[in-house]
Amino acid sequence: MTTAQATGSGSGSGAGDGLLLRVRGLTVRFGGLVAVDSLSVDLSAGELVGIIGPNGAGKTTFFNAISGVQPPSSGSLAIRGREMEGSPPHHFARCGVARTFQTPRVFGDMSVAANVEFGLQFAGRERAAPALLGDAASILALIGLRGRAAEPASAITPSQQRLLEIGMALATRPSLLLLDEVAAGLTENEVEGIARLIRRLRDELGLCIVWIEHAVATLLRHVERVIVLHQGRMLADGTPAAVVANAEVVEAYLGDEMDAAPEGGNIGMAPPSE
Repeated sequence: MTTAQATGSGSGSGAGDGLLLRVRGLTVRFGGLVAVDSLSVDLSAGELVGIIGPNGAGKTTFFNAISGVQPPSSGSLAIRGREMEGSPPHHFARCGVARTFQTPRVFGDMSVAANVEFGLQFAGRERAAPALLGDAASILALIGLRGRAAEPASAITPSQQRLLEIGMALATRPSLLLLDEVAAGLTENEVEGIARLIRRLRDELGLCIVWIEHAVATLLRHVERVIVLHQGRMLADGTPAAVVANAEVVEAYLGDEMDAAPEGGNIGMAPPSE
C-alpha cells in the first residue's frame, strides 16, 4: 500500500456534488528534469483542498498544467469529462478554471474596480452568475475592497493586491479556483484573514478551491483535505489529521512545523463558523 493510499487514495473526498477535475498520470518534464511525475488526483465540486510540499516539489507546475499555462508531457486531465490536456489557458477559463499567481498580477495603472471589470470580460457565459459575483461592486464587497474601488491598484497595500487578484479570478465566475501562495509575505493576522476569506468563498459560492501554501499551520486549520507533493510525486492525500500523523510526510517536509500546531488533537480542524 502506498502512502497516498494509506491516507486518502488520491480520489477526492466526495464532499462536493460530483467530479469536477480528473487527472491521471500527469507528467511535466523540462529537458531531463521531471517536475511533476505521474500524478493522479480527482477534485470534486465544493472541496477545500490544500497542497503542501518543499520548494521544488512541483506544486506550481501542477497548477500550471491544470490551468493550461504549461502543456503536460504526458497523462490526461479532464474537466467534467471534457479532455483538456494541451488546451490553451482561455479554454480552461471557459470551462471554469481560474487561478492566482505567487506574485500578484494586477494592472497597477487601472483602478481597483477596473481590474475586476477586466476579469468580468472573461466570465464563463455558460454558467449562471451568483449574486455575489454579479458585478464588480458585488465582488469588491465580497473581498473587502469596496472602499478602494476608485484607487489605482498600485496604490493599495500588497495584502490588498492579493485580495484584488482573488477578486479578478472570481470575476471569471469559476467552479475551480486555484490559489498559489496568496498568503506569502503577509503578517500573521493577514494570513488568517485570507484563510477565513478562502473558506467563506467555498461555503458561500460552492467553489472547489485548491490552495498552495507554505503557511502550513494556518492551511491545516482551514482545509479539509491535504495533498502532499515531494519531488514531483504525490506523497500523501488525506485529511489534515491523517497527513500530520504520517511519519513519511513529517520526515520529508513538515518537521518542526508541527511544533507550532494546536495541541489536543485538533490539528487541521477548522475554527467554528462565525
